[in-house]
Parts: sequence; C-alpha cells; structure tokens
Amino acid sequence: MTDQQQLRDFDPDLPEDFDSAHRDYARLRAECPVAHTDRLGGFWALTRYDDVAAAASDPRTFTTAVQNVVPKVAFTGRRPPLHLDPPDHTPFRKALNPLLSLERSEALAPRTRTISRELLAPMLAAGGGDICAEFSSYLPVYVFGDWMRVPEEWLDTLHDSGRAFILAVHSTRPEAMKETSLALYDMARALIADRKANPQDPDIDPTSALLAARHNGEPLDDELIVGTVRQVLVVGMVAPMVMVGNIAVHLSRDRELQSLLRAEPERIPAAIEEFLRLYSPYRGFARTPTRDVEIRGCPIARDEPVALLYASANRDEDIFPEGDRFVLDRPNISDHLAFGRGPHNCPGLHIGRMELRVALEELLAATTGFAVCGDIVPTRWPEIGALAVPLRFE
Repeated sequence: MTDQQQLRDFDPDLPEDFDSAHRDYARLRAECPVAHTDRLGGFWALTRYDDVAAAASDPRTFTTAVQNVVPKVAFTGRRPPLHLDPPDHTPFRKALNPLLSLERSEALAPRTRTISRELLAPMLAAGGGDICAEFSSYLPVYVFGDWMRVPEEWLDTLHDSGRAFILAVHSTRPEAMKETSLALYDMARALIADRKANPQDPDIDPTSALLAARHNGEPLDDELIVGTVRQVLVVGMVAPMVMVGNIAVHLSRDRELQSLLRAEPERIPAAIEEFLRLYSPYRGFARTPTRDVEIRGCPIARDEPVALLYASANRDEDIFPEGDRFVLDRPNISDHLAFGRGPHNCPGLHIGRMELRVALEELLAATTGFAVCGDIVPTRWPEIGALAVPLRFE
C-alpha cells in the first residue's frame, strides 16, 4: 500500500447522513480492514471484530494513556480511569465500581421512569418534538445527577455545559473544547470542595468514595480525583442521548417492530441489546501502540494513533450474520462490543441499559405510534448516530 493509498482509505471529515458511515465501514471491512486516514490528526482504524477485541484487551501493547478518542480531546488534564492503563487506573475503578453495580443501577429505575414521564409530557401535549434535544439530552443528566448526588440546581448548567463540550468536540475546535472542558472542571472542583466541607457516605456518594479511597495506604492524587469527577460528570451523558435517537429512527422505519415491542414490552431488554450492537453510539475509542505492530499484514509504527471502531466491529458479518439487520434474540448478542472490552469496558453499563430500557418502555407506552417527521442530524466523531430526531407522535 502506497502512502497516497493510505491517505485515501477513508475520510472521516466527509459529510454524513444517518446511515452513510455504516456503509463506509462495511466497505472497509471487505476491502481494507486496517485503514488509514490523514484527517483528524491522522490515525489508523481497525474495522473487524477480532482485531478490535484483541487490541481493546491488550493494554500493554495498545495504551490508552496517550490518546483515547478521535479526535484528540484531552487538552485540559488527565481524567481517570479512561486516561490511565492498569494498574494506575485500577484504584479509580475500584472506588467507583461498587456504586455502579446492577443492584445500585436498578435502584435508580423508579426515578428514571418519573423523569422520563416528566420530559415526555410536553412533547406529548405538542404532538411530538426532537426526541434528542427535548428528551434524551436531559434524561441521562438528571439520572447521573441523582447517582452523583449533584445539587439539583446544578443540573441545567451541567446539561448546557456538557452539551457545549460535546458540540465543540464534534466541530473539532480545540479552543472551544478547552474552554467548555474547563467549565466542567470548575463544576468538578466545586463538588469536591463541597464533599470535603460536608462529607457524605462513600458507600452511596461517588465523590466521597474517591476521596475515601486508598491505594497502598495513600489517598488518591487530588488532581486525578478532580479529573475523575470531571470525566464522570459528562461521560454518561452522550451515549444514552444518541442511542435513544438511534432507536427512535429505527422504530420509525420498522413499524412492525415498534408495534411488537409496544404489545410485548417484556421483549424490550432483548431489543435494547440488539439496538446496542446495531447502533453502538461510539465509533470507537483510540489506542496508541507501545511498539511496532502488524495487523492483517499491515505494519503500524509505535506511537501512531489507532481507532478501534466498535461501531464497525459490531456489524462484522463473520461474527454477526446479516450484521446490518436487526435480529431480535440474536443467539450471540452477548458478544457485542457496545460497552467495550478489556480493562476499559464501560463501568456504567448497568445504568446505561436501565436508562435505555425505561426510556423505550415509557416512549412506547405513551404513544400509539411515532415517526420521523423532519431531517435527522447525525453526530460527528467520536460518536455515531443521531444528534437530532424530530418525531411526530400518533
């Protein structure tokens, strides 16, 4: 492969619609499974399931400590656990994991249901609206706000600051990324200062759990705690917002499935898993080789960024037959990579599943049908899917 060919494998800056990226990834899986582009700072992209899973499971060879997403966004400090490899990331995960258990996550379901109904009410009165802007951009902020025990009066500011940061990333404006990220850092520092002044139970409060954690008998580094709280404040906001939009688009196109899930809500959890596979909300996280590697005969030099395209791997036909088609109760659905793989698999997977399940249950129960009634606005890197989905409720 010549240098010019490498530059032309794909162009992540091209305008996209809701489906176009998936068509391009299917082409790459078939023709160029280890692809390269000079766009967005230049990076390699792994598109096949086996390669993505192997790299995600090998932090010694593929480190997350240099660059963890495309485009590179960490201009304002290190944010554990995502920005650290084992064993450095482990104390932060150990402090937070008990508070993200299945039991703790399901305990948030009643509040999530109440929030869902409150957010849907004005949309129902209006006969529809943008399910992303009016519903799913707020739902995870309020749910995570409850989990983080953030003061209620902060939540709208958190929503607006988080959304501003996400849009800055989508537009690849480094200065705007820095500015919006620093606003979130200010919120993290204020939350930590409050917990130091007014301690809470570390068994139920994530910030207090980080402050109480000890590693080799020592407290965790103050600035890394700030980075962790900053990361947690926003990391759970984007994926549910995009996923709800993706599901709404799919169900608008497949009215038979929409009617089935409305009539048989007990099948919604299985449907959520297939939606997660089919519409993984992150294109993929980035890694950096710590040594020269070769994948499918393609040499990748040490320190060259590599994107692990979960969104492509989850449609790999070698693993998921008819990978571009929704198959309810797919036999090997548990193999999907929507929550990652290896030491950096998503610790909030139980909350994420619960939010999507409750949101879909409430949307279906509140309507007799819904359909897209305007232009779908797609996200840009690093997410993939819907940023705006105007719906008409029936």
